Amino acid sequence: MKIKTLLKSALMLCGLLAVPSPGAMAALENPAPKSIPLTAIAGVRIGNAQSDEGKTGVTVLCFPGGAKTGVDISGGGPASRETPLLDPTMGDIGIHAIVLAGGSAYGLAAADGVMKCLEENGIGHNTGFALVPLVVQSNIYDLGYGRADIRPDSAMGYAACQKALRENQPQSGSVGVGTGATVGKFCGMQRSQKGGIGCHAVQIGKLKVGAIVVVNALGDIYAQGEKIAGLMNKERTAFADSAQELYRLTAPQDQLATTNTTIGVIVTNGKFDKAQLTRIAALTRNAYARCINPVGTLFDGDTIYASSCGSPVEADVNMTGTLAAEVMAKAIENAIVSARMADAEYLPHCLDLPSR
Repeated sequence: MKIKTLLKSALMLCGLLAVPSPGAMAALENPAPKSIPLTAIAGVRIGNAQSDEGKTGVTVLCFPGGAKTGVDISGGGPASRETPLLDPTMGDIGIHAIVLAGGSAYGLAAADGVMKCLEENGIGHNTGFALVPLVVQSNIYDLGYGRADIRPDSAMGYAACQKALRENQPQSGSVGVGTGATVGKFCGMQRSQKGGIGCHAVQIGKLKVGAIVVVNALGDIYAQGEKIAGLMNKERTAFADSAQELYRLTAPQDQLATTNTTIGVIVTNGKFDKAQLTRIAALTRNAYARCINPVGTLFDGDTIYASSCGSPVEADVNMTGTLAAEVMAKAIENAIVSARMADAEYLPHCLDLPSR
C-alpha cells in the first residue's frame, strides 16, 4: 500500500499524473444533474394548440429525424393510437411524433392533422410510394371541464404540429393538452382542482434527460411528500384524501372509469433500443407512485413514453431510468404549480357530475 502511495506521489511530481482540482474532485464524488431547457435536447420539437372555449387542447412532440421509442401503460383505460408499434418485438423503426390530446377517444382525430403537417414538411418513413409519418398518440379525458362537445380535431393537431416545427416552445400550465386537465376528481368535479402540463430537463455529463407530462389524475398530487393538489373537502377549505374515499367503496364503480389519465414522455439523447426505452419508461413509473395517490387504477389511463433522439451518447439504462423518474417527478410538480387557478376562475367551467 505504501509503495502504491509513493509511486502515485512520484508520478504527480513528475507531471505524469494529472491532479484533479477540488471542484473536479467534488463533481466526481457527487455527480449531480444540472437543470437545462427542454429545448437543449436536440432532435425533438414541441408545440401546443388549444380551444379556450372548449377547455381542451393538443401538445405535439415532433422528431424530424425519427426517434426510437418505448412505452409503459399502467392505467386500465388508455385512449391511444398506434402504441402496438412500440412493442420491442415489432420492427425497430423510429417514430416521427407523439401526440398528447384531450377529448378522450374523440381527440384521436388530432393525429390526422399531425400526419398531414409532417407530410407537407417532408417528414415520414419512405415507403417508396409515399412518405408515411409514424405517429403515436395518447389522450386524457377532459370532457367534464369546459365544453364536452368541443374536442381536439385534425385542425388543432395540425396547428400544434406546425408550432412545434416552427417555434419549438415547450410550456407548462393550462396550455395545449393541459388546458382541460384536472385532478382529485373522485367525488366529482366540484371538489377537484386544476391540473396541467409540465416539463423539466437535466444533464449529467453528456447525457440529457427531459420530461413532459400532463397531470389529469383521479388521485391527489404530492411534491417531496407534501400534498400540493387534489380532492377538496365539501367546503373547499382544505384537502380531503382520495385514497380514503376509495377505501369507502363496497361495490364495483363504473362512473369514474377511464375519466382520468396522466401521460408522460421522457426524451433523452442516450443511445438505447426499443427494449431499453421500454424499461426506462417502466422505471419512470416510479415518479407516478411517488407523486400521485391513488394511481394506475382502472379509473386511469396512465401512460409513459420514452424516446431516444438527437446525437446518441452511451449511457447506462438503469441510471437513465432512475434519473428519468426524478425528472418526471419535477415535471409533475411544475405542471401543478404552473396551472394553479383560483376557484372563481376554475369552478364555473366544471360540469356537474353526481358526487358522493
